[in-house]
Amino acid sequence: MQLHELLSVTTKGKRRLGQGHGSGRMKTAGRGTKGQKARYDIPLAFEGGALPLIKRLPFLRGKDRNKSIQLEVAVLNIKNLSSYPANAEVTLESLVQKKLISSRQATQGVKILGDGEISVALTVKVPASQTAQEKIRKAGGRVESESTSVTVTA
Repeated sequence: MQLHELLSVTTKGKRRLGQGHGSGRMKTAGRGTKGQKARYDIPLAFEGGALPLIKRLPFLRGKDRNKSIQLEVAVLNIKNLSSYPANAEVTLESLVQKKLISSRQATQGVKILGDGEISVALTVKVPASQTAQEKIRKAGGRVESESTSVTVTA
């Protein structure tokens, strides 16, 4: 291998500060002199002693302030269950197999609502609204999961 055949390095290495007089970056190492910003560990949001931006902004008020950590229950209308054959069982697993809900939605919860009509008799093992339960029973099916809310026992 010849010198001209070496690959060129285009990225610069990390600058090593405070490595003595020979480095050209000794003593204050590019931090200026004294003051809080010249010290070792300062907060990321340090603004020279002024009130930080995060403290100047108002609080996030309201009922939806923790929306990102709330469970999002998937809503499925009764008209979507028309693809099931007669006397079939509607469970979370079967809803995922038929791609009516995603597997992520199945872990967070599903509720069947009563929008639309159903003509086949089904056995529903998923929480359903009152109108959905009435329509399922009217079509000759049955609802085994009567509770519409999730109960947590400690």
